[in-house]
Order: sequence, then structure tokens, then C-alpha cells
Amino acid sequence: MTTDNQIRARVKAVLGGTSSDGATSEHPAIPGGPTRTDNALQVLTLAQRTAEEHIAAANRHAEKIRTDAQATADQSARDAQVHAHNVRCEAEKVMTEARATAEQAARDARIRADEAQRKADQILASANARAATIVGDAQGHAEQLKSQADQRYEDSVGSLIAKRESLQQQIESLEHFDREYRRRLTTFMQGQMRALWADQPQVGTELEPEAAEPADPERQDGQHHAEEE
Repeated sequence: MTTDNQIRARVKAVLGGTSSDGATSEHPAIPGGPTRTDNALQVLTLAQRTAEEHIAAANRHAEKIRTDAQATADQSARDAQVHAHNVRCEAEKVMTEARATAEQAARDARIRADEAQRKADQILASANARAATIVGDAQGHAEQLKSQADQRYEDSVGSLIAKRESLQQQIESLEHFDREYRRRLTTFMQGQMRALWADQPQVGTELEPEAAEPADPERQDGQHHAEEE
């Protein structure tokens, strides 16, 4: 690739009538010295050549860059494909392991659920049996208490009947005693009255009740004492 220094050297050589390597120029100098038109033509020719060289070099450099970029892109694509394949394989492996783990977890969950259901059924059956036993014991105890209560009621009623009969007998005895006591008291009082009337004179029945004077107890007592003397 031609550099700027080389281009300046060529221009100077053209203007000086010699080439950049010390040889004569492609256009030998016309006797009498090169004209300005010839120099300009040489400069244009050199510039065109230099531009073409620059363009060719730029094209070669661009092609190299494009080739390197394409190679890098292809390598990156291959690396990306390999990485994607590896990632896909790893993902499939992880998914397979996750699926297996999930299936195992589901099986374990079903086993635990079945075990829990069996335990629940056992506990429920035991609770039902225990409840039935408790109910049976309670019913038996209730019947026993009822039987004892009925027996106590019957005993209490029988005792009350016996006490009532005993009280009735006592009442009848007391009534008999009261009648006998009244009879004896009446007999005694009647005997005392007869004895009292036998000791005192009889008052005529022809006297009017309102004409009879009331008996003086002190007089009667004096008369009674006088008669006794």
C-alpha cells in the first residue's frame, strides 16, 4: 500500500524529471525542459495511479475485513449453535430430571395420602368403637341407676306405706284411747255428780227459774259443814 510520503516523493520526482528510485521518469524530459502541462499530466497520472492503488488496497483490506468478519460470524454462529445445542441438551436433561422428580413426588404424595387415609380410617373406626363402648357402658350404667332408683322408690314407697299404716294404727289407738278416756271421764264425772246430788237436798221442780235465787257457794259450804257436824 502506497503511503503519503511515497506519494509526495513521486510527485517531487515527476516535477524534478526523475522517478522516485533515481531513474528517469516514464516521460523523458523534452529538450529545453519539461513544460508545465507535461508536469500536470504526470501529476494527474500519478494521482490516478495512486488513487487506484489506494482503492485496490482499500478493497483488499475491506475484503479481508469482510472475510475475517464472515469467518468470525460463522465461528460465532457455530459456537452459538454448539452452545444452543448444549443448552438444549442440558435443558432436556433438567426437564427429564424435573419430570422424574415430579413423578416421584406425586407417587410419594399419593402413598402418603393413602397412608394418611388408612390412619384416618383406623382412627375413625377406633373412635366409633370407643364411642359405641362408651354409649353401651353409659346405657348400662343408666339402666343400673334407673333400676336402683326404681328400687329405692319402691323401698321408699313401701316404707312410707308401712309408716302410714303404723301411723294409722297409732291414730286409731289414740282415737280409741280418746274415746275410752272420754267415756271413763264422763262416767267419773257422772258418778261425782250423782254423789254430789245425793248429799244435797233436791230442789222442787215447781219453782220458777226466774224466782229461784242463785245458790251462794259460801252458804252452801256452811250448810254442808253444818250437816256434817
